[in-house]
Parts: sequence; C-alpha cells; structure tokens
Amino acid sequence: MGKFLSLILILSGLLAGAAMYYLQVYGFYEDVELQPGRDVLLMPLGDGEPLPIRYSGFEAIDAESSPIRYRACFATDLKPEELAQLFVLSDQKEPRNAPGWFDCFDAEAIGQALAEGRAESFLSVKNISYGVDRIVAVTDTGRGYVWHELNDCGQKAYDGTVVGEECPPRPEAGEDN
Repeated sequence: MGKFLSLILILSGLLAGAAMYYLQVYGFYEDVELQPGRDVLLMPLGDGEPLPIRYSGFEAIDAESSPIRYRACFATDLKPEELAQLFVLSDQKEPRNAPGWFDCFDAEAIGQALAEGRAESFLSVKNISYGVDRIVAVTDTGRGYVWHELNDCGQKAYDGTVVGEECPPRPEAGEDN
C-alpha cells in the first residue's frame, strides 16, 4: 500500500510540474493580431505621440498574465542612425528572454548587438501598461525587435518602494492603461 501511495505522489508531482512548465512556456502566450501602421511605433524627439515607422514581416506574441511578456520581431529598411536623429533613444540594452519556441527573438544576440553598437534601442510607448514601457531595437542589418520593460515607476511600484509624485497615479482595479 505504501508503494502505491508513493507512486501516486510521485506521478502527481511530475504531472503538476509538467503542467506548470507548459503553462509558463506555452499556455498563456497568444499570437498578436496585426495592426498595420500601429505595430511598430517610436517616440519622436521633443515629445508628442508615438509615430509609426516602415516595417514588414511583423510577428508578435503576448500574454494577458503579465504586462512584460510582449515580444515582437520585424524587418525595416531604416537604419538605427537615421532613426536616432528623429526618435528618443532608450537606455534599455538587455531585452527580456522570449520562450524558446519564438525563434525570431534571441534576447542574448539582441543584447550583444546593442552592447557592440550594431543595434540601437528606442522608446516606443511610455507606460503602455502602468510602469511598463515598450522598447524597440533596430539592428544595422534591418532586423527589429520589440519588448516591454519596467520603467522607474514600475520598478518602484512592484518592489514596494514609495512611488512618489513623479509617477502617474496607478489605475484603479479593473481599469486598463
């Protein structure tokens, strides 16, 4: 009887672990529906609303379970140097990892290209969700990548630090930003 109960416990643990792995890596992600002219936006110098840039081959994934799970890839004929003269640069140089099955987004390679100056990162949308900015990186070969990153207000809000007056008020429960 003890062996049978042990077997049930072991199998239950394995099943629960497999389910958690699946849900984290595959289960919550969905393909993002294309919105031509609105998929890749950059913040212009001197404020204003984000503006679209030329792109093709756009593919993206997102999950409602977290505002920082968004990842996207695209191609553009624009060079980082051209974009840097018109749009706000970002100091974000380390993209968040994407699930292994989302082949076009290799965070390590993107980060290396940013560190070596073969790519540049730009602010796309400030506070796309409370405390989260959308970042776009463009390489000198015309590949582009998009991810979400916590901004200063988001880092403070989620680590328990007093947010302060420089941050916008947090939305009420049930409100979307």
